[in-house]
Amino acid sequence: MRVATDIGGTFTDLVYVDKNGSIGIAKSNTTPPNFEKGVLDVIENAGVKREQLSMFIHGTTVIINALTERKGAKTGLITTKGFRDILEIARGNRPDLFNVRYKKPEPFVERHLRLEVDERLNYKGEILSPLRRKDIEECVKHFRKEGVEAIAISYMHSYVNSSHEVETVKIIKELWPEVLVTASSDITKEWREYERTNTAVLNAYVQPVATTYIDKLDKELREHIDGNQRYIMQSNGGTTKFDNAKKAPINMVESGPVAGIFGAAVLGELIGERNIIAFDIGGTTAKCSLIENGEVKVSTDYYIERDSRNAGYPIKAPVVDIVEIGNGGGSIAWIDNAGSLKVGPQSSGARPGPVAYGLGGTEPTTTDANLLTGRLSPKNFDYDVNMDNVKEAIQQKVGDHFGISAEEAALGIIRIANSNMLNALKLISIRKGHNPQDFTLLAFGGGGSMHAPALAIELGVKKVVVPIASPVFSAWGMLMTDLRHDYIQTYIKRLNELSLSEIDVQWEEIEKQALAHYEDEGMAAENVEFHRFADMRYLGQEHTVKVPVPNGQWSGEDKQAIIKEFHNLHERNFTFKLEDSPTEIVNIHVTAFGKVPKPEIGKITRNGSVDEAKKENRNIYYEKKGWINTPVYDRDKLPPNEVIHGPAVVEEKAAVTLIYDGQQLQLDDFGNIIIEMEEK
Repeated sequence: MRVATDIGGTFTDLVYVDKNGSIGIAKSNTTPPNFEKGVLDVIENAGVKREQLSMFIHGTTVIINALTERKGAKTGLITTKGFRDILEIARGNRPDLFNVRYKKPEPFVERHLRLEVDERLNYKGEILSPLRRKDIEECVKHFRKEGVEAIAISYMHSYVNSSHEVETVKIIKELWPEVLVTASSDITKEWREYERTNTAVLNAYVQPVATTYIDKLDKELREHIDGNQRYIMQSNGGTTKFDNAKKAPINMVESGPVAGIFGAAVLGELIGERNIIAFDIGGTTAKCSLIENGEVKVSTDYYIERDSRNAGYPIKAPVVDIVEIGNGGGSIAWIDNAGSLKVGPQSSGARPGPVAYGLGGTEPTTTDANLLTGRLSPKNFDYDVNMDNVKEAIQQKVGDHFGISAEEAALGIIRIANSNMLNALKLISIRKGHNPQDFTLLAFGGGGSMHAPALAIELGVKKVVVPIASPVFSAWGMLMTDLRHDYIQTYIKRLNELSLSEIDVQWEEIEKQALAHYEDEGMAAENVEFHRFADMRYLGQEHTVKVPVPNGQWSGEDKQAIIKEFHNLHERNFTFKLEDSPTEIVNIHVTAFGKVPKPEIGKITRNGSVDEAKKENRNIYYEKKGWINTPVYDRDKLPPNEVIHGPAVVEEKAAVTLIYDGQQLQLDDFGNIIIEMEEK
């Protein structure tokens, strides 16, 4: 049996697949700060026996939480002389241009913990000033005195030549073996001094937290389950062993959410949908990503805490291109100073949770609104739901302010939440030049199936898919992933001057490094698969376009084909191309997949009829139509390929699918819900 667990802000999810391809799911409350307890709780809730478990894959929000809540380690930074303030200087571009009180983000390392050493390389990686051991000894002495727990090292041009950073790590380990050290060249070999330094600092900042968490989880797992196949999900959509995750925990910054995006691509291949908008609504956030031609988009231009008013903090690590907003089932409805209704980003979390939980929550949430309008049933909660309390909270906090009924206020909360989600979906589709009508909306998470049909109508999407195990689909996605490592090297060369033999050597060196990495993880070379990309631009440009390039040795014809593909991709991304302008490579990128066996997903064989799957009729409050007596069906009893016409509700454990008048629904052979507009 293979098991995957995903820690979210509200719930910890589990999915297992047995040797027959049968899928089981479970949920339990997330248990901060002892997150490993929630993992063991959900394993117990699922009834997974120790002797059954052959592989364990884990996704976590521990890293992003440590960053956003500022609960990392006291960190010191060693830089090249003259670059002590690179974190403070940052970038000159201001997101809030006309705000005269604008402040740059405060660095994660205070100035007295940022030290300089007199070493220097030039842009070719040639040594101008050698590293002196005495300088490092003085740095260590200062950091010891200040009680530093982790050290980051970032020298100029170390992405070309890492020898000084490697030597610095060695000296620090000799002098102070117990301190955790991060060299920027171990995390990224891309240029951009500020971004590279900040990434090294953030990795060092979370490394003690990550190491403690992974060690505690590993210890508990060893005591409760057999086997050594334990993996952690990374932000690039692949997995890695526990030990590797401790070395570069910044690669787990989006560990949980990206698994669902990757799972959407895998499921899309299975059902013949290669263009997908993956849409995940959990208890705290809503996340979406666009998959084109089956390809999950990965970028190293990732930021935390970035919005229209704040520059945020860059992380130069491979992360799936994802848009995330603070809107989920636990998002709180509130009235702003101008008297307008808002939903999120504040969340009630797991405790106290929505008013419906009865655990002390007093602020109305999206979940409470869906309960009051009949979309959710009190019978399906693990708590005794007091509907009078839910109605009173919505009436007092929202209804009375606008002079409307509690039901109308609840519908207003849902519509505002839907509007926020719609904006996020537009950001990754329309705003990037894609027509949503060319894509299938694949909705998952606890709230995805409830909101997606309404959003599809607004967005013009013709088909919605609610996948198998939709409430815990991110965990399902983990079961479908391979080991993955990304190797990105800044390599600035003009295409018309490019020596094919030189670049062939460069590709081969990176791939040898990848094979050695996988050998340490116990992966045979024949199971490693390489995908190559080049970040390219026109001469004089700042931005780049990622271009897929062929494996093996390049020929002159390959070079011309790459240039042609770059022109086409540039036009698609930026609406123009300059075919007479010189082109250049900025970075070369190798993605190395370590292929692991995947569980086979079986087709469902289910007899019975739609009538037998019907549970009840329930009054549901719809936009513009008021209360409608609506049939409610049990997803686990629905036969495949039988059409249900809207309005209707399909319930399953921990999720509800709501379809509207003019929509129809059926299960496919794998048990996925397919929602389409009815033909007129």
